[in-house]
Amino acid sequence: MRRTLATLATILAGALSTPAQAPGTPEAHPFTVDDLVAMDRLSDPQPSQDGRRIAFVVSALDLDKNRRRTDLWLVDLEGTAPRRLTTHEGSDSNPRWSSDGRFVYFLSTRAGSSQVYRIAADGGEAEQVTSEPLDVTALLLSPDGRRLAYAMEVFPDCADLACTHDRLDAVAARKSSGRLYDRLFVRHWDTWVNGTRAHWFVRPVTGGPAVDVMRGMDADAPSKPFGGPEEAAFSADGRTLVFAAREAKGEAWSTNLDLFAAPADGSAPPRSLTAANPATDTSPVFSPDGKTLAWLAMERAGFEADRQRIMVRPWPEGASRVLTGSWDRSPDTLAWTADGKTLLATAHDLGNAAVFAIDAASGTPRTLLAKGTAKAAVAAGARAVFTHETLTRPAEIASVGLDGRDFRLLTQINAPRVARVRLGTPEQFSFKGAGGDTVYAWVVRPPDFDPAKKYPVAFLIHGGPQGSFGDEFHYRWNPQAYAGAGYATVAVDFHGSLGYGQGFTDAIRNDWGGKPLEDLQKGLAAALARYPWMDGERVAGLGASYGGWMINLIQGKWPDRFRCLVSHDGNLDERMAYYDTEELWFPEWEHGGTPWDNPEGYKDAPIEYVSRWKTQMLVIHGGLDYRVVDTQGIGVFTALQRRGIPSRFLYFPDENHWVLKPRNSVLWHRTVLNWLDHWLQGRPLLPEAQLAP
Repeated sequence: MRRTLATLATILAGALSTPAQAPGTPEAHPFTVDDLVAMDRLSDPQPSQDGRRIAFVVSALDLDKNRRRTDLWLVDLEGTAPRRLTTHEGSDSNPRWSSDGRFVYFLSTRAGSSQVYRIAADGGEAEQVTSEPLDVTALLLSPDGRRLAYAMEVFPDCADLACTHDRLDAVAARKSSGRLYDRLFVRHWDTWVNGTRAHWFVRPVTGGPAVDVMRGMDADAPSKPFGGPEEAAFSADGRTLVFAAREAKGEAWSTNLDLFAAPADGSAPPRSLTAANPATDTSPVFSPDGKTLAWLAMERAGFEADRQRIMVRPWPEGASRVLTGSWDRSPDTLAWTADGKTLLATAHDLGNAAVFAIDAASGTPRTLLAKGTAKAAVAAGARAVFTHETLTRPAEIASVGLDGRDFRLLTQINAPRVARVRLGTPEQFSFKGAGGDTVYAWVVRPPDFDPAKKYPVAFLIHGGPQGSFGDEFHYRWNPQAYAGAGYATVAVDFHGSLGYGQGFTDAIRNDWGGKPLEDLQKGLAAALARYPWMDGERVAGLGASYGGWMINLIQGKWPDRFRCLVSHDGNLDERMAYYDTEELWFPEWEHGGTPWDNPEGYKDAPIEYVSRWKTQMLVIHGGLDYRVVDTQGIGVFTALQRRGIPSRFLYFPDENHWVLKPRNSVLWHRTVLNWLDHWLQGRPLLPEAQLAP
């Protein structure tokens, strides 16, 4: 391990450097939100079976249409000549290779609905593969290339797709608008429930009717709201589809996803493989020889941030065992190497998201890449391929040898854009936080940094609370957006954050306002002591979700520290928030039960301290946020206004818990920075007309 990290330190000193770490080109300008939204976003690297070529997705800005469009690209394993494979106005995504490497199958909206297409890897016109009456939302190919699996949303009691289509048409034609519900969920994330369920369908690649292998199951697979094709896998012979699903009973307060195995021809109902585990089981992957099934599993029911362990079992029958019981990290992706001897995983690790190789026999992990943020690691020959980003570079397709050597960027699609901007230099530091524990934080200096100057400070507080502000090029909370505007940026990974061991994550249950707040207080003090060029008299606090909750709490518990505050999608009253939200397992775990069984667990909330509020605050909320509902943000603004505290309320009726539309993102950042500029630098507050793009 030490030798691997030492080797990496040498490699990363050169391979991970970016133009931002050297003087910019003469025309370069400080980084802005316009630069942020203009960056191409790369995702979903998929190697061909011979490992020689990688298909991936590029999301590009279409500002005129206020959206992002996605296309497929290819690059070979040497990183030579990345090229665009699709160019249609519709969105192309979810690439999967044919077994012979001649074609890439994918999902596209080019015909008005989302359907399966394929295109020759050497170029040409895409051809439509499916013409289903419903949208297709996820795609897999069997290893032998003979079967397609794809997801569609259907009524579980319908015998065929026409039944679902006709029933949806009938609902749309009704003159009454009311919906009657008999159970939760009523709505989820940003969508009202309409009775349909996401089901996996399988059909031959050559054509024929698709079979609902989940027919009659009152469950979603992929899971909602964020599940995708990573939650399912074909067996090596293509005869079985294994998928993750949470059945309906109590699903609003259950984290119990199970793995199910269904015959690909639909000849028998799915059978549960993990019924003995009351917690999450997900992300199944078969070894190349088809003899072993691996997946990710939690142990504790009702806790969405429990440590994910790698599980293995012989296929088709055999006892399950924990492969990584002693490894105190929580992998979030999983893939086999071609020889079946190693599993690749990515996991948060000390303010980074690292790539690990886990011995499939012993469970011993090795670090392949320690620095930056890696996602979606897969094997391509003797290399691991993944997306890789840092605080000074957006994600690109990258690879590293399975021995942890020879890191390479296979693409540099954003390099011209990065060369046109001046970025701040990041630095990680640590300090003693709550309980004497070591806590990590990131600082980003403004570009054109002058140590003789005093810079105002943007103090960022991450959400979750089981999250992290790491070495990542974030598209909603990017420290460079503040650095480019002249602010020193500080972000603390307080107790509860990911990547520091499960005990560190667990430490904040029933203590949201305790150890995290102490870490934030000590972290800001440590940063100001360590970096004398930071102006401790001009500090703004900003946060979203749990970070917004913490900002609301800071108003009453740390009221004199900040010149101004920004709270995005933060709860005011945890008791009422329980009744408003959709995924009830989250507050029940975090606060030690329901509000009626454990009312004490919900008391230490911002609403209890409104009488102490005094700091000017910008409040932001989305109308489609059903996780933290908009009445919570309105309540915060009401309290501020009634107490006579200078405040503004920015409301997005068309956004959920995140702000995703490009023009809305620009407005968000301009409004936030204008708020900071006014209170920390004395500049005028601008009206909406001057802030809107």
